[in-house]
Amino acid sequence: MSVAAPGTQKMERGSEALRAHVSTARTMSIRQTRKGWFQECLGCEAQDEYKFFKEGENEHFATALEQSSFCLRCCLGGTHPFKVAVVENGTNAELLAVDRPCRCAPGGCKCCCYQEATFSSGGQGVGSIKEQCFCCVPRFKAYDGEGGELYKLHPPTCMGGCCVNCCAEGNPCGKGCCKASFRIYPAAQDKTDGDAPYVGQILKKPKSAATEIFTSASAFDVSFPESANADEKALLMGSALFFNANFFEKEG
Repeated sequence: MSVAAPGTQKMERGSEALRAHVSTARTMSIRQTRKGWFQECLGCEAQDEYKFFKEGENEHFATALEQSSFCLRCCLGGTHPFKVAVVENGTNAELLAVDRPCRCAPGGCKCCCYQEATFSSGGQGVGSIKEQCFCCVPRFKAYDGEGGELYKLHPPTCMGGCCVNCCAEGNPCGKGCCKASFRIYPAAQDKTDGDAPYVGQILKKPKSAATEIFTSASAFDVSFPESANADEKALLMGSALFFNANFFEKEG
């Protein structure tokens, strides 16, 4: 499979609304709301709802609501299939669509049924993400809209890449929850473990103890690679929702 160079000059496939909001963005905050908290207190997985904020802005510019079956959420928990549409506030113009099919939960030494998701904008595919075979540290590859390898993503590691480095982001605990990140590396970069340089990251931020105990609501900061175009930024925004479903949702 070909390896795509991040940020190379090519026709962007996303919608005009997407480009208007993310083309110049360096970072983005994604906050999951407490929608469905009562269902979660009863042990049922609720529909996810997210709000999107640009760097330095308090007003969210886009909202996303998961579309999925209540029965599948209850029976399959974090592995249930879902679709998410990220729409612009005020106009409902689509910025990003996420489609995650039902697959086995992420796990080491799998040979099939890898977790994956596809992303589109304005009806045009902008990329996908897929779990790779791994032993101890979850590893993923992101692909552009034409199927070329774009990024490698995995948590920071230690012990020669054998373990997740829980303290890589500084003090791991604060405000009731641990920090967790997936670092972003160019697909062509061979060394990605330990202190290898990375070009961006998806960071799950700490939150209050009450939110942690009573809901599975998460908050993420996405730092985009400097050379990423609008389509690649959309891919990473969708990847944050994908990681939330796979690693940070409570099991049904």
